[in-house]
Amino acid sequence: MTTPTPFTLPRPVGAVLSRLPAYPGSVLLVTAINLALARQLPDDVTALLKDKRLSIRVRDARVGFDFTWNGQRFAPSAPHAQPDLAISANAQDFLLLAQRRQDPDTLFFNRRLVMEGDTELGLVVKNALDALELPVLDPATWSPRAVLSRWAPGLAERLPPFPPFFTPRR
Repeated sequence: MTTPTPFTLPRPVGAVLSRLPAYPGSVLLVTAINLALARQLPDDVTALLKDKRLSIRVRDARVGFDFTWNGQRFAPSAPHAQPDLAISANAQDFLLLAQRRQDPDTLFFNRRLVMEGDTELGLVVKNALDALELPVLDPATWSPRAVLSRWAPGLAERLPPFPPFFTPRR
C-alpha cells in the first residue's frame, strides 16, 4: 500500500466545524454504521459492545461523534466526558481506513490513530472490522454523476459533462 502524504484540515476549517452541534453528526455516523456493518458483527462482539459509550474523534476537524450499542443497533448519544472507548485520528486517516488504503496498525504505531479507554474493547472492535468483508469507500461512487446515474440512469447520460470541480480524480 502506498501511503499518501499526510494531510491535515486547515485550522480555520476545524474552527468552523467545531462550532457545529455534535448530535446531528452522530446521527449520520450511526446511520451509516448501522447500514454498513451492524448486521455483520458477530454476537460475541455485540455482547461486548452492549451499553458501551463509544466516541469517534476527528482531531483536525475538531469534531466528535458519540454513540452506544443498544443491543440491536448503534444509537447516537450525548457527548461523553469519559467514553469507554475513544478512537481519534485526522479526517484523512479515517478516510484511508474506510477505503482500506491504510492499515490501522500502521496508523496506530505511527501515532496517527489513537485509542483511549478500554483497550481490550478497542482490539476486539478492530479485529472484528478487519474480519468483515466491507465494500471499499470509493469517493468516485459519490460524485454527482455517479449518484445520478444510480438514481436516474437515463437522465445521467443526457446531461452535459459536470465542471472539473465535480469530476473525481483518479
